[in-house]
Amino acid sequence: MTVLSEAPRTTSPAPAAARRAARSHADGMAVASFILGLLGTLVLNLVLGPCALILGGLALARGTTRRGRALLGLALGATDLLLLALLVTTDGTVSWHIAG
Repeated sequence: MTVLSEAPRTTSPAPAAARRAARSHADGMAVASFILGLLGTLVLNLVLGPCALILGGLALARGTTRRGRALLGLALGATDLLLLALLVTTDGTVSWHIAG
């Protein structure tokens, strides 16, 4: 009589926990991208715009569950840089000011 044994399982809880942790970090990057892009429309768009673009891209590459926030962060980061270009070409400055 032949006894068939099950093949050893290669999956362990460690890889699943690592994936959960990586996805959690990606979710944080997506939220940070959105916040930095939003803040960049008001202040420091030269610095915050590229940061929002980088974090949004990394979050999407790492498989975030908050895909919408990452995409909004990308859009706002690009808007920050376009706003900066607009301010430089129209006023010759890199900051907001109210003319009176």
